[in-house]
Amino acid sequence: MKPKIRLGIEKLLENPPGWLKEKRVGLLVNQASVDSRIFYTHDLLFNLFPKSLKALFGPQHGIFGEKQDNMEESPHLIHPLFKVPVFSLYGESRIPTKEMLDEIDILVIDLQDVGTRVYTFISTLALCLKAASQYGKKVVVVDRPNPIGGLILEGNLLKYDWCSFVGIYPLPMRHGMTMGEAAGFFNHYFGIGCDLEIIPMEGWRRKMSFVDTGLTWVPPSPNMPFPETALVYPGQVLLEGTNLSEGRGTTRPFEIFGAPFIDPVLLRETIKSKQLPGIHFRDIFFQPTFQKWQGKICGGLYLHITDDKIYRPYFTTIAIIQAIISLYPDYFSWRSPPYEYDYQNMPIDLITGDGNLRKKIEQLEDLAMIEQSWQKELKDFKERSREHYLYH
Repeated sequence: MKPKIRLGIEKLLENPPGWLKEKRVGLLVNQASVDSRIFYTHDLLFNLFPKSLKALFGPQHGIFGEKQDNMEESPHLIHPLFKVPVFSLYGESRIPTKEMLDEIDILVIDLQDVGTRVYTFISTLALCLKAASQYGKKVVVVDRPNPIGGLILEGNLLKYDWCSFVGIYPLPMRHGMTMGEAAGFFNHYFGIGCDLEIIPMEGWRRKMSFVDTGLTWVPPSPNMPFPETALVYPGQVLLEGTNLSEGRGTTRPFEIFGAPFIDPVLLRETIKSKQLPGIHFRDIFFQPTFQKWQGKICGGLYLHITDDKIYRPYFTTIAIIQAIISLYPDYFSWRSPPYEYDYQNMPIDLITGDGNLRKKIEQLEDLAMIEQSWQKELKDFKERSREHYLYH
């Protein structure tokens, strides 16, 4: 399928501004930072302006996407081809230091986000804006699609008491913004005041899923292998805060979940009674090759999205967890710290952004009441954030 959109990086390089030749440029990228022909952003820029590229910056999982998940750090290094420093923003520091930014005049950010608050690329974006503002550097964000679309928002807003690297600002779990829109929103609404320029896409519409764009999916992290992974992730990421396998160590992480104590047919029938929209559950057995329940046969379910326009991932996974608590109260448990460099708080509270939600889930509070509890703040957030929308 021919791409229907032009990416921000393509617009930037098709009509290069003078600063690309005149200024010292840094790039925050990873292996998913490619154009519509699947050429790397850093190669494209280096080929056009080899003397301008002075540093590369890598987010969580590393600039080459080689690291797994939580608290697996990447080292600084020298790029083998470009001979410039590669600074890790998921290592000894997750914030660009003055010494890092002294190497450049302008930081270009080109990262493929997945539209979910806990996916740490938007936290890295926010920290880069703050550091650039502090040290007098300009930031240019070249925009990419939100792969799960920009129309649907879902979930409670994070409360400030639960701010962490998986939730740096009060956003809902599914926030509906692209990286460019998030940059504009963060910079204005939270008073960062960075010298910021956003290069928008052409042709992207909020109703589009990633498949609609015609672009090739390149996994932005090791456990985000398919566009379908991104669709279930806003809910299934909650399982990281439990003793349930979220499917890491399988070929379909987040679409698969389970544990050795689960009877998959019983769980499927229990969840089926909840009549969750847009999703079909298939009972399975699987054996993770690493992480939770490594080498153990797990019973569980496979999530098949039947209609992504009505599927609600966050609501769905809360329903899943409640079903498992009701069936296996003596076997289910919440995961203990640490999680994303927080050694005190329950990981599930950091993920949801609200410790009270955990209590509602484990007390089996009515699902409709749980969902209703966040509707007003979600509506208010949408009104605030839509002021920075770049697309219809």
